[in-house]
Amino acid sequence: MNILNLTYPALAERLAAMGEPRFRADQVWQWLWARRARDFTDMTNLSKELRAALADEFTITWPEVADTAVSSDGTTKFLLRMDDGALVETVIIPETDHLTQCLSTQVGCAMGCAFCATGALGFDRNMTHAEMAAQVLVARQYLADQGREPKALRNLVFMGMGEPLANLDTVLDVLATLGSDTGTGFSSRRMTVSTVGIPAGLKRLGESGLASLAVSLHAPTQELRERIMPKAAKVPLDELIKALERYPLAPRQRITIEYVLLGGVNDSPEQARQLVRLLAHVKCKINLIAYNPGPDATKDSAKGAPFKAPGEQRVLAFQKALWDKGMTAVLRKSKGRDIAAACGQLRAKATGRPAAP
Repeated sequence: MNILNLTYPALAERLAAMGEPRFRADQVWQWLWARRARDFTDMTNLSKELRAALADEFTITWPEVADTAVSSDGTTKFLLRMDDGALVETVIIPETDHLTQCLSTQVGCAMGCAFCATGALGFDRNMTHAEMAAQVLVARQYLADQGREPKALRNLVFMGMGEPLANLDTVLDVLATLGSDTGTGFSSRRMTVSTVGIPAGLKRLGESGLASLAVSLHAPTQELRERIMPKAAKVPLDELIKALERYPLAPRQRITIEYVLLGGVNDSPEQARQLVRLLAHVKCKINLIAYNPGPDATKDSAKGAPFKAPGEQRVLAFQKALWDKGMTAVLRKSKGRDIAAACGQLRAKATGRPAAP
């Protein structure tokens, strides 16, 4: 089996069963996750006998980099091929003084949001612990190979392909792995899980304290959410908001509300005021981002017309309407437009499957 599928407790248990002392688990774990070892022979502080025994029982298997695209703005997207041939995407996004990586949690997505290229591709399966966590190893190794500091990658956002709370058991294990001090060493404050909002999963994630929360809302009313996010909207909006009001937060922590502005659909000042009323009792900040159309713009089935990016003045008016009511609203720039960096676009191109229903 792939040793990267073992959590730290599981690895320690396996090594103990092999007659090894506890500290061996720390050594192997550090080789795998901090030093990015690809072969057991590299683990030079282990005995030859143990290295051979590990090689007999395990492999160290990373996803294969099937394609890499680098944007003019520094955004780098990887198309990764898993052992079974499945393709997923992960993206490194440059920030002012660090890098953020967007991680996938499923091969495809079952949510079917009307404006999302991944949703249009459908759902294949959940990703494993190794597949999910090793996205970080691939990214840090890429940085090292480019002569860049691997630890400049400091933020992780689980908002790539898939709905994280639909693969929650594995996501929680991965968060623990990536947050390990002797492994990749990410702070829980620098890992964010983005979800459309599954109340039972929200409760478990909040109780774990392993990551910050972001919620893909995108609509201020149940009616509009049903149109653009039909499967997510099976959880009534008032039920989701009540779950967010109860969500456990540290004193300075806030939930991030993600809101993609779709031209002429959800971007009017009145809809901004509806959003303010909806979130009145949620401790949150709002990330606004203008819709990034793919090469084949997703169709709005109700209108029979493609979604479009909103005009700049409309975006600014929406943001101002939030500010005027005392809401924290940040306008996020879409990056990687020239490399189809929006979620699902590169996979759609590679598979030849349409990125639109």
